[in-house]
Amino acid sequence: MGKRVLLIGGNFAPEPTGIGKYNGEMMHWLAANGYDCTVVTSYPYYPQWKVQPPYDKGKSWYKKEKLAVPAAVNGSMQLSVHRCPQYVPAAPSGAKRMLLDFSFALSAFFKVMQLLPGKKFDVVIAVVPPFHLGLLAVLYKKFRGAKVMYHIQDMQIEAARDLNMIKSKALIKMLFGVERYIFRQADIVSSISDGMMRKIQEKAGKDIFFFPNWVDVSLFHPLENRAALKQEFGFAPTDKIILYSGAIGEKQGLEAILHAAKTFTNRPELKFLICGSGPYKAKLEEQAAAMGLQQVIFFPLQPFEKFNRFLNMADVHLVIQKANASDLVMPSKLTTILAVGGLALITANPGSSLYELVARYNMGVLVNAEDQQALNEGMHQAIDNTDTATIIRNAREYAETYLSIGKIMSRFEQAVVNSEN
Repeated sequence: MGKRVLLIGGNFAPEPTGIGKYNGEMMHWLAANGYDCTVVTSYPYYPQWKVQPPYDKGKSWYKKEKLAVPAAVNGSMQLSVHRCPQYVPAAPSGAKRMLLDFSFALSAFFKVMQLLPGKKFDVVIAVVPPFHLGLLAVLYKKFRGAKVMYHIQDMQIEAARDLNMIKSKALIKMLFGVERYIFRQADIVSSISDGMMRKIQEKAGKDIFFFPNWVDVSLFHPLENRAALKQEFGFAPTDKIILYSGAIGEKQGLEAILHAAKTFTNRPELKFLICGSGPYKAKLEEQAAAMGLQQVIFFPLQPFEKFNRFLNMADVHLVIQKANASDLVMPSKLTTILAVGGLALITANPGSSLYELVARYNMGVLVNAEDQQALNEGMHQAIDNTDTATIIRNAREYAETYLSIGKIMSRFEQAVVNSEN
């Protein structure tokens, strides 16, 4: 049996997108490679913002699962998952998100205390957000001497401040103080993009480990015959599909898709497809109906077994974010778009980490964030410019070279799990 690893994170498999997807794949990879893995997490609720069946029964109390993971050695390994209750708002606001994070941290605290007297974990990984989960990892370290990794998927305090979710300067200052304490205590601080790493390094005063989000390039790959795929999903072969697929929340600014569609009403072959779920989906549907947008179509979240075909159907993939989010958040949807060799139209401003990465490898069409005219012009370019073969080829090559889960996790294993304190 290899080293013992504990993950503390608010999201986990079987959540299909976002942080839960990556947490699940990370722990399954470690278990498959011989590590004794335990997870303290919540019940799956994202991106629907509602606990999903069959977990909705018993969601108000703790539950332990034992998952069998096919292993490279010894046939099969077990992954222990402790589900903790938490408050899940149907319509999340800034205050309700804070309550969600606090309720999970509180219930996870009692579970971590229960695990303290047991067999020692060698490594404890806290995944942010919520940022204060790092305190639970530090608590375990104080009692048992484990190595702590503090992995930042989203710079939550900055996002809450910049999106006006928290308006109290005193509260923001206090939260940054708590975060600095976690930085000092953590053995390894990691994040997912160059821009985020630079910002975190300024705050933490220590080197930041690069631990990017990945994609399974064998599951997500380019397919031929896009026309047949369009027919499979109910479109005409001559339709041009402009797809947004992902969580439908406040920080994306997805109303821009509706305004773009309004400018293309003279081109009925263009179909603006918004796929996913989230608290703002109903609002977008109402707005699209009020604007009389016949070309805007809403799809539910697609099942995993169809997802590669679904993504390959699209002519253009939209990665839309607000300006103040493009340096704080590396969109997880982009990794899958790159893997299928999709043509991504990305809103990101010059100087942001997302802009610099995409421009450096020429693997997408970049337009300024929160600039409707720029987005409309970018759509014209992506739809009508026939010279997109290079971008598409670069996208797939980048995914194969830098985003393969095997390569990323092997590097993580060597640098984090098997390194000396």
